[in-house]
Amino acid sequence: MLEQRAIALPGHEPAYRTGLGEAYFVDSLVVLDALPANRVNLAATSPPVAVQRKKEYGNREQVEYVNWLAEFARRVYRVLKTDGSFVLDLGGSCERGIPSRGHYNFRVPIKMCDELGFFLAEDVYGYNPSKLQGTIEWVNTRKIRAKDNGGAIPSNLLQIPNTESNGQYLNGCKATGAKQYPARFPVNPPEFFLRFLTEPGDVVLDILAGSNTTGSAAEGIERRWMAFEESREYIVSSGFRFLRKGVGSETMRAIYDDLAAGRPVDLSPYVAPAQMRLR
Repeated sequence: MLEQRAIALPGHEPAYRTGLGEAYFVDSLVVLDALPANRVNLAATSPPVAVQRKKEYGNREQVEYVNWLAEFARRVYRVLKTDGSFVLDLGGSCERGIPSRGHYNFRVPIKMCDELGFFLAEDVYGYNPSKLQGTIEWVNTRKIRAKDNGGAIPSNLLQIPNTESNGQYLNGCKATGAKQYPARFPVNPPEFFLRFLTEPGDVVLDILAGSNTTGSAAEGIERRWMAFEESREYIVSSGFRFLRKGVGSETMRAIYDDLAAGRPVDLSPYVAPAQMRLR
């Protein structure tokens, strides 16, 4: 029998909980200092991308992005176990006005290793076959494209499409009119790293949860989890990820209304059994 709670967060009530985890409407830069040291097996998150145009989910300009993310990493380092891991999904973007990739996603791990005590164990690249490679400006408008001549696919490349259209998260958002998190990523990448780097019962933390894909993946393979997100509307709609198939729109609406009003919700009665949710 797994211990139900991942880690207690003093002074805070979770927005919702399941049998294995809890999601909090909090600023992780503030609350990470309240967590006990050396307790987390894996921290995994997909932070906002440092793109040139401001997005509604709170991205930073490239020039300030590295230092901003380092403040999270500094706090994560303290709560990780000595054999723990920190997985960052760093999306890329182009430099302004030229068809050149930005460099911030290289500067982030360098800073973390040089200044914060991390070690770079591996860099893994994600390929979304349903997405054009490059930005709209250079691929569609100026017709400058990277060429594929059938070269070998490296072993550190994850080929994962991001084309979900009928999952419980989207179903719940449609049924209630909730705002969808605009930069969500598929469940497969966090599931891959969860299986790779943790065991059942280990503690997984997402400090910038968004739609809480990491927590959903952890629940499905029996890892205990914590999720921090500072946007109430995103943490509210993220609860739909945990609902089993067949949960009706009336129940979704009741859960949504409670979460939106700040009333804590126990989702355990509505969650599918472990292993069933990722199939």
